[in-house]
Amino acid sequence: MHERAGTVARPEDLIDVDALLASYYDIVPDYNDPIQRVSFGTSGHRGTSSNGTFNEAHIISITAAIVEYRAAQGTDGPLFVGADPHALSEPAWRSALEVLSAAGITTYIDARRSWTPTPAVSLAILEANGAPDALRQEGPGLADGIVITPSHNPPSDGGFKYNPPTGGPAQSDATKWIADRANELLSGGWRDVPRTFSQEPSSMANVEFYDFLGRYVDALETVIDFEAIREAGIRIGADPLGGAAVDYWGAIGERYGLDLTVVNETVDPRWSFMTLDWDGKIRMDCSSPNAMASLLAKMVPDEDGVYPYDIATGNDADSDRHGIVTSDGLMNPNHFLAVAIQYLFTHRENWPANARIGKTLVSSSLIDRVGKAISRDVMEVPVGFKYFVTGLLDASLGFGGEESAGASFLRKDGTVWTTDKDGLVMCLLAAEIMAVTGKTPSQIHREQTAEFGESWYARIDQVATKAEKAKLAQLSPEDVTADTLAGEPITAKLVRAPGDNAPIGGLKVTTENSWFAARPSGTEDVYKIYAESFVSPEHLREVQEAAKVVVAAALE
Repeated sequence: MHERAGTVARPEDLIDVDALLASYYDIVPDYNDPIQRVSFGTSGHRGTSSNGTFNEAHIISITAAIVEYRAAQGTDGPLFVGADPHALSEPAWRSALEVLSAAGITTYIDARRSWTPTPAVSLAILEANGAPDALRQEGPGLADGIVITPSHNPPSDGGFKYNPPTGGPAQSDATKWIADRANELLSGGWRDVPRTFSQEPSSMANVEFYDFLGRYVDALETVIDFEAIREAGIRIGADPLGGAAVDYWGAIGERYGLDLTVVNETVDPRWSFMTLDWDGKIRMDCSSPNAMASLLAKMVPDEDGVYPYDIATGNDADSDRHGIVTSDGLMNPNHFLAVAIQYLFTHRENWPANARIGKTLVSSSLIDRVGKAISRDVMEVPVGFKYFVTGLLDASLGFGGEESAGASFLRKDGTVWTTDKDGLVMCLLAAEIMAVTGKTPSQIHREQTAEFGESWYARIDQVATKAEKAKLAQLSPEDVTADTLAGEPITAKLVRAPGDNAPIGGLKVTTENSWFAARPSGTEDVYKIYAESFVSPEHLREVQEAAKVVVAAALE
């Protein structure tokens, strides 16, 4: 833990915005350096301009590749573009519009010339494609989108991802094609990509305005029971953490007559108001108590024991993640997912009776126990929200959620809402839960642990070579020779997710009361060990140590 974790950033912690922007244009990536090539992870291409990993050449190449990809797929409708307040989002937005305009693609940008949360882009794509009542995924005029964001990453970072007509994150076949083609252009042809140059991008040919905020806020009543929140007088304190939702929260409060306070309205590409995360970096991680320290400091009772808010919330920069704060403090994302699932599947009477619960394989097994109790099947998938997209589209999933505090769910009538993560509806759901049940989500979690058992969960990193990481990603169950884990018989050795049989890209080992999952890092020479125990904190540490032994033996 960094010695200043949880304290407000100092001047020496802040980025030089001018230098960052200059590097975006001045530094040309070296194609011969693998680190500087286009690389699509679970959330698109990410990097920073100063080291040649996120620059004009990247964005021109990626956008040109998307133009070719969507044409090959027959996607010829409008393309919606959203961006968050990261400093590199603005130049990347301009570069993308230059290419899209020259390609003759009708491109929608925010009518306020402002920031756009990821869920607002997802909703726009789906509604353009007929959602909720006449959703289609075939035929002419299908819309898609681009979201320019590195999510919760530090202020120096930029990010760029493609959302196809499904509205959610693109699948691996799409991202691989786009990345491969972008790298071809990066190697020598990116300067030849046709572009439209204009001082004001909104005046470019084919670029039009779209009311992302108004359309999103108006549609929220199809997802959330605002009447219950309003009548119960739930006091909400919403902290956008300087992200894209800063204007959305005020509009939501006004539109639905809520007792809602926007705790911090400041937008600063340096994020100078943020408290440092566990490692001393500025990171808009709304699931981290260190990054959320300012909001947590506000959630203290007065002399009469009254808290300023019944529910306080946080979002990351593109608002696809949620942080839930009650009088008990910041909730563990796994805990809130379990509470949200139990509440939704017992209070959404118009949802399909066979709609399943979607969870990633590194999410808490508490979700499995809750699912069994409410007689709903759990679909366990690899890490990545893209694995929930199809299920949310056809309502075979009622809910999809990740342990990293990202989730979305269906509208009240059981039709699709968003197929990308929506941190706003998850925060509003916390208020609805309290309004309807009279209990905070943390109180309901304590009831769950009394019924299903308390668990201890953590993620650690283990040093590994590139060769070891490559082998870990290709393991078979037969490579695991152990038959016990931390004193319990092993019940499953998984290299494919049980919910959809998709490759994990690593390993998961389970027992009756514990599990671990090991996955190689895409950016560092480590592999990540996720683990959970329903026995004790000491047993969790035993599971973690046993995991290292099991993986090491499998890699020999």
